[in-house]
Amino acid sequence: MPALTLREILALDPVRAAEPELLAGHTALDRPVRWVHSSEVYEGANFLDGGELLLTNGFGLMDADDEVRRRYVRELASRGVAGLAVEVGRSLPAMPAEVVDEARRRELPLLAMHRVVPFVRITEAANRAIVARGLSGRSVVRPWGDDHTAALLADLADRAALNQPEVEARAALAGFHPGPGARLVGVSLHGTREVGTVDRAVRLLGGAGVLRAAFPGDVLALLSLPGARPGDPVKAVQEAFRTMSAPGLTVAVGHAVAEGSGWLRWSDTLRAARTTLELALTVPAAEPASPDGPLVTSSRALALERELTRGGVDANRERLAALVQHALGPLLAWEAAHPSNLVRTLETHLRNGCSPTRTAALLHIGRQSLYQRLDRIGSLLDLDINDPDLLGELLTATCAHRVVERPEGARGTARPATTAPHFKRTA
Repeated sequence: MPALTLREILALDPVRAAEPELLAGHTALDRPVRWVHSSEVYEGANFLDGGELLLTNGFGLMDADDEVRRRYVRELASRGVAGLAVEVGRSLPAMPAEVVDEARRRELPLLAMHRVVPFVRITEAANRAIVARGLSGRSVVRPWGDDHTAALLADLADRAALNQPEVEARAALAGFHPGPGARLVGVSLHGTREVGTVDRAVRLLGGAGVLRAAFPGDVLALLSLPGARPGDPVKAVQEAFRTMSAPGLTVAVGHAVAEGSGWLRWSDTLRAARTTLELALTVPAAEPASPDGPLVTSSRALALERELTRGGVDANRERLAALVQHALGPLLAWEAAHPSNLVRTLETHLRNGCSPTRTAALLHIGRQSLYQRLDRIGSLLDLDINDPDLLGELLTATCAHRVVERPEGARGTARPATTAPHFKRTA
């Protein structure tokens, strides 16, 4: 379906109520309008992407000289805006002649709005109409067709050129209405092409809203937890998916962001979930999941892995191998000659606050056996492994060892770690 045109925008009731008069660009009324903005920033043309109808009250034009006014129109035309609508009669008594002349030279539709109508009424009506017509009028062919939810999630995960009103309008069209103070959490699942797991987890969370869709590589979801809900939202989401996911599934949970923090933060949690899923599928887990259950992890749990592999494992392999050798060389030499799990023991011990009880339970060994291993590690490295000054270096080295030396422990089919989300679209 074609995008909404400027001619159709002019037919909307709130626009007609402003009594628009077309002063230039009469032959360009069938231009597609991608979005409707209001702005009083007169040096802001570079922030426009093209295809916008720009609304302004004309205040900045009132004291500008002739050349500044002409340059303003030229810059808007060069950005490919669909039109310029200026409120006249209040801040600006009449449309400046040089603005009209330059708009005619550039064939830029120029509207004089003679009655005051709040811009928010115009933008809301126009942008909702744009969204309903064809998801902001983008002339792209999407593999998910008319699935508005999938298209919005894909655009957020791709960090496409969006703006907050557009995201909110498209979310509302998909039935997603995060309340004030809500916490949003991105989730990515591998091992299923169905969204049922997400729906079951949402029901268990009670009162959560959700955007979710299946893609060729995974299922992607954005959950909204009420702001009044107590506790850690990330842990709550993880626990819900541990309860409701089938064995063999891999679930990655992003960080929590505030509903009012802006669409870029919404994008961040979805991207974090997808990056974490890539790592969960390509890097052996520090603490393997139960074979009878799903692997549910989070961006915070794999924060160190994400930092070590920025740009991909292969791009960092040589650097990480040198780091491992420097910090763990004697331990690696011992393990090469004596089958043991000393490196894994050290990492598990460090990751769990050097708690003998917790470490022994996770390794399924007795405390006495653990103490023997820790003594051996300390002796080989000639270090006190409980020294707080060493924790960062040793934990980083053991994590790097797992990333570069043991790919056979990966849970899924290997894919490049930490790649950007990839939702392909064709022009």
